[in-house]
Amino acid sequence: MHRPEDEPAPTIRRRRHLRTTAITIALGVVMFTVGAIGLSPTGPSTPDTPAAAPSASVPARGIQALRERVKRLPKDPVSWADLGMALVQQARTTADQATYAQAESALRRSLALQPAENLHAEIGMGALTAARHQFHDALAWARKAVATSPATPAAYGVLADAHTQLGQYKEAEDAVQKMADLRPDSSSLARASYTFELRGNTIQAKILMERALRAAGTPGERAFAHTHLSSLALDSGDPAAALRQAQTGLGIAPRDAGLLEARAKARAAAGDHDQAVADYTAAIATAPLPQYLLGLGELQQALGHQDRAEAQYAVLRAQETLRRATDTPADADAIYFEADHGDPGQAVIMAEAAVRERPFLAVHDAYAWALHRASRDTEALDQADEALALGTRSALFLYHRGAIHQALGNSSAARRDLSQALALDPSFHPLHAPAAREALRRIDDMP
Repeated sequence: MHRPEDEPAPTIRRRRHLRTTAITIALGVVMFTVGAIGLSPTGPSTPDTPAAAPSASVPARGIQALRERVKRLPKDPVSWADLGMALVQQARTTADQATYAQAESALRRSLALQPAENLHAEIGMGALTAARHQFHDALAWARKAVATSPATPAAYGVLADAHTQLGQYKEAEDAVQKMADLRPDSSSLARASYTFELRGNTIQAKILMERALRAAGTPGERAFAHTHLSSLALDSGDPAAALRQAQTGLGIAPRDAGLLEARAKARAAAGDHDQAVADYTAAIATAPLPQYLLGLGELQQALGHQDRAEAQYAVLRAQETLRRATDTPADADAIYFEADHGDPGQAVIMAEAAVRERPFLAVHDAYAWALHRASRDTEALDQADEALALGTRSALFLYHRGAIHQALGNSSAARRDLSQALALDPSFHPLHAPAAREALRRIDDMP
């Protein structure tokens, strides 16, 4: 009988003739592998799963079982590492800083018990530091994990994710290739899909994510694949296909915040605004992450519900106050929010700090937009070009660069980027898509 895992590993390393054509940014979140990696002598082997998948969250009963295990085995480093990794996974889906602190405590306990060659804890610390946007630390932990066990695919997953967020795309591709060569399972195939997506080859990205779906061994992995197949469809301007993928995924994981957001975006693009609002609200109830709050707020603003939009923006401002207190770099959504709904000068400061720690293409785009909103368009263009340097065709990135070109008086370049953004996805943003159409109208009306 043919099995998905029997299919050959994908070839990820780029050929010279490869042309890049499109991208989605929904996977801009990292896909850190946490949870059991098939090495624990105290429990069953399970596939490693991408922690960025909201559906991959560990049930409360699973966390409790791991807590009970460390009580029975207080000197077992693997038990403490498994608890720490599960808590990282839970914290990523709930945005709960207290859970991150508990995760670090468990992982540090594991390392105290076994300071050297502690693969589980090294992978867990890689996931934890990355979730906190400490990507240089994440890379160091990933390298330790690879040195500890060069034949463990999950170690290369953490390594690839850290390289990606640090803008080291060639190194990330090499790590994903090694991971896929070792085991072409759902986790490695999802990363391979993202590698092609970043390079603009969304056709191959879709093929590989469909393979990841076929290879999925858990409901969480299946829901994760549906989330990103939905994003690929939506970012290619096909909200009907995006809605089908999100609906199928929600049949597996009805409370998955990422799938609820995917369905909200698909419904908004199709004009079903009331249901889109309901889905965003449900996603926020599960995990009040900045991208969900900003998505709902800007949809409400586009619908003329300013008071309701401001309610979401107030939560974002409170989250920003907490972030500054912890001295962690801002993510792209926080920078976009500050640039559009706060102080553009402060957004520039946030972006400058963020890009030093995380020179990923989405952060370059957020930096470009902050500079543009602060009327520093010459500098903004350099950052916008950096965001698109892989050959990407994100509608949002193209709109941002088009607006910057327009501000600089580069009408031809502005028309090109704005037209490409709308051709790629006519409903890419509830506020910026109409602005792109208006900008094109003004350019066309010029004498």
